[in-house]
Amino acid sequence: MAKELVIGIDVGGQSTKLGVVNAEGEIIAQTVISSLQDELIDYINELTKSIKGLIAETAEVGKVKGIGIGAPNGNYYKGTVEYAPNLRWSYDNDGKPTVIELAALVKSFTGLPVTITNDANAAAMGEMAYGVARGMKNFIMITLGTGVGSGIVINGEVVYGHDGFAGELGHTIAIRDGRQCNCGLKGCLETYCSAMGVKRTAEKLLSNNPDRQSPLRAIEMGKISSKDVYEAASQGDELAIEVFKTTGQILGRSLADFVKFSAPEAIVLFGGLARAKKFFHEEMVAAMEENQLQIWKGRIKILYSSLKDSDAAILGASALAW
Repeated sequence: MAKELVIGIDVGGQSTKLGVVNAEGEIIAQTVISSLQDELIDYINELTKSIKGLIAETAEVGKVKGIGIGAPNGNYYKGTVEYAPNLRWSYDNDGKPTVIELAALVKSFTGLPVTITNDANAAAMGEMAYGVARGMKNFIMITLGTGVGSGIVINGEVVYGHDGFAGELGHTIAIRDGRQCNCGLKGCLETYCSAMGVKRTAEKLLSNNPDRQSPLRAIEMGKISSKDVYEAASQGDELAIEVFKTTGQILGRSLADFVKFSAPEAIVLFGGLARAKKFFHEEMVAAMEENQLQIWKGRIKILYSSLKDSDAAILGASALAW
């Protein structure tokens, strides 16, 4: 009898990662495509082509029974991606984010049942099953990538709320009347503590301090990336290091706020920006503790994902399909 397999898909702002997962939680085949298409049909064609390729590649191992997708603004109840500002293919003809029936579209092209959740919720599920949050019943997952996502687990269950959208901590206000966010609000945590936020902080420091030397000045303004800032910090550049310290301080204050409403055992940080932890960890923890109520001071663990960036979200998304 053929083994049952599922496909987990992690939709990110830059790329989409796909993996075939067996019942033991092993990713036996995976691939990646771009998420930067402007047209929905182009994205769907490329996505479903990759799904079919993975199914064919693993046909001798077992049969794929379903697909789980973690996507920005993914609605678990409706199977939709709704108003996702970082996905260009989800924009309407007026250039505004709209509602995409992603589960129905993928099902129509593949014939397989499809379940969707928020990408950060998927990462939280993967971490709870296979990573540093294994055995925990109460924790918050914060994904630091192109944007800032979050998955909240209370009493062992992901919190979805009445409409499927609970846990948009990246769009809580970190700085009142601060930076403009793609979601339409100002001062969102995402505008400071994501890869794009790091880029914006670096450009602001460079612009406001024209006499400060930095290797980042060799890069055309507007084309600096968070990776550039990380590499400069790794070389000892004081301006780049200040960027990460500022990022850590803002993130730490927000983490203190998050603790107040769910009293988690731990906060797990995940995503590309988390790899720069040596440059912001101390400032982040200090800011969190400074803004923490006494009952939680020194009691909340700060953990970093033990899973590869792609694995946690793929495994979490795949759990939806079993």
